[in-house]
This record gives sequence, C-alpha cells and structure tokens, in this order.
Amino acid sequence: MRIPAVTLWCFECCIKCLGGVPYASLVATILCFSGVALFCGCGHVALTGTVTILETHFSKVTSDHAMLTDIIQLMQYVIYGIASFFFLYGIILLAEGFYTTSAVKELHSEFKTTICGRCISGMFVFLTYILGVAWLGVFGFSAVPVFLFYNMWSTCATMKSPMANITSIDSICVDVRQYGIIPWNATPGKACGTTLGDICNTNEFYLSYHLYIVACAGAGATVIALLIYMMATTYNFAVLKFKSREDCCTKF
Repeated sequence: MRIPAVTLWCFECCIKCLGGVPYASLVATILCFSGVALFCGCGHVALTGTVTILETHFSKVTSDHAMLTDIIQLMQYVIYGIASFFFLYGIILLAEGFYTTSAVKELHSEFKTTICGRCISGMFVFLTYILGVAWLGVFGFSAVPVFLFYNMWSTCATMKSPMANITSIDSICVDVRQYGIIPWNATPGKACGTTLGDICNTNEFYLSYHLYIVACAGAGATVIALLIYMMATTYNFAVLKFKSREDCCTKF
C-alpha cells in the first residue's frame, strides 16, 4: 500500500516543526511561570498572615510595627512587579528560543542570522545571568521566614511532646524582637508557654508557615528555570556566533 505524497509531505513538515521547538526553553518557561506564580502568590498571602500574627500577639502598639507594615506592603507591590516582569520575560525568552533554534538547526535554507539578532541573543544571555544571580539571593531571603516559623513550630512541638521533661512551660518563650522584626521596646514582643502554643494552633500561623515553604520552593524552581535558560541561550548564542564567522569565511 502506497502512502500518498501529500501525507508524506505533511509528515515531513510536522517533523521539521517539531525539530524547531526549543524544548529546553519550553521546559524552562513552564518551570519559571510555575515557580514565580508560587513565590508571588504564596508569598503575598504569607506576608499578610505575618502582619496579622505580629499585630495580634507580639506588638499591640501600632507605632511599634508601623515601619514593618510599610515594608511588607512595599514587598507585596514588588511581588506584583516581579510577576508581571517574569510573565513577559518568559514569553520573550521562549520566542528567542524559537528564533535561535531555527537558526541553529537551519530549518529554512533562506534563514540568515544578522548582527542585530546575535546582539539581542547576547543581551538575553547577559540579562539571564544577572537575573539568575539575583534569584539566588531571593531564594536565600525566602528561606529566612521559613527558618523563623520553623523555630516557633519546633518550640511548640517540644512543649507538647510527652517525652519532654519540662518543669515550667511558661519559661519557654519565643522572642521575635531578637530577629530585628520589631523594635526592642515593642509590647509584649514575646510569647511564652501556653500563649505560644495557642499561636502555633492558629490558622494564620499554620497557613503562613506552609505558604512560606511553598514560596521558597517556588523561588528554587525559578532559579532552576533560569539556569536552564542560561544553558540554552548560551549554547544557541555560541552556535550563532560560530556560524556568523563561518559565513564570513566562506562568503568570498
């Protein structure tokens, strides 16, 4: 049974199209969107819950945590900007991946790389490296609230443990003033004993703690996505540059 020529032509066309898909950039884009969405969404809600916990249990006077509240609100606005920027940047990098992959694999014989195209690819390589280093810092910073909430959670778990030999539960305290979150003159500034246990049982604490963990994981996923972007864009840029030299050598 002979296969029609039209079917063969469609099959070859599909193979060519699939060969031009930048799979590395596609995976990185999906991972980047997922990581940024987790970091921004969970981080925004977790910051709101943190303010509620501080105002309710650690700082009764508004003036004591007014600066912290302003900083958290500023961070929430920054989160909006990060989400918007990486949504656009991920699409641009994916489009650049299609461009460079088509050039590298020479899917179209008439396709020619230009100096402008190579400069744009080089610019994306440099910018992606800068963003990768910056997100390493964001990933480290996002681990700080996870550490603070884990200290509170582990202290509460220790008090509830039947194996613990505690003579006075009220002597076990968590003082958030030592972390520099609120000033030393904040009232009460710390929670002890059963009060601390009640804080750990609140929905705000439970939700914020787990959201910070997810936000930290999202930041880590974004770092991995940027690393994949780095490798893909660097490789494509290197091949484009090599081809441009080859064209110059064989032009005459």
